[in-house]
Amino acid sequence: MEASWHGGDVAPGATTEPRLQRAMIPFARFIKKDQPAMTRVRRLVQFIDAFTEACGRCLAWLAAAMALLTAAVVLLRYGLGLGSIAAQEAVTYLHATLFMLGAAYALKNGAHVRVDIFYQRVSPRTRAWIDSLGSIVFLLPLCALIGLGSLSFVAQAWSVHESSADAGGIPAVFLLKTLLPLMAANLALQGIAELLRNALILAGEETA
Repeated sequence: MEASWHGGDVAPGATTEPRLQRAMIPFARFIKKDQPAMTRVRRLVQFIDAFTEACGRCLAWLAAAMALLTAAVVLLRYGLGLGSIAAQEAVTYLHATLFMLGAAYALKNGAHVRVDIFYQRVSPRTRAWIDSLGSIVFLLPLCALIGLGSLSFVAQAWSVHESSADAGGIPAVFLLKTLLPLMAANLALQGIAELLRNALILAGEETA
């Protein structure tokens, strides 16, 4: 779409860009000139991605373990008339670990739910702007809120080594609650990687 700016700021025939993007272009060009910094940023993103990928692949085995354990609980309960509170709670522990620590892996691979109708239709640079704003305005503040807000909650559980309220349950509820700040830290780390990746795209150093 050709610009029709009468104030003289944009020459006739120039491509129209959102005002915020035009204001950030000099900054992006300035960053682009610092190639050593760009290289360090790229390596940092690659390191975080590798860490998240490794964690995600390890956590994937928990899904198989959870399925097998659930089948065993059902078989023992309805086939042999035996029950195990610890085994039932173990399924909850596995599910919580997979879901909470796997959130960063889902973010890295774009497996999280996107509720929008415009995202797939816009250019890669515009997507980078949308993702960057989403990380700064929503993702990272949410991670900080969950992480900092859960510290006292987790510390209290650790102080008494909180265990299951049911007899025969797993005496490690304090470990289960520790997943809250761990999830926040892990997700925030990958969120930073996504933010830096989008910065590289905006600086023209990486393709989407």
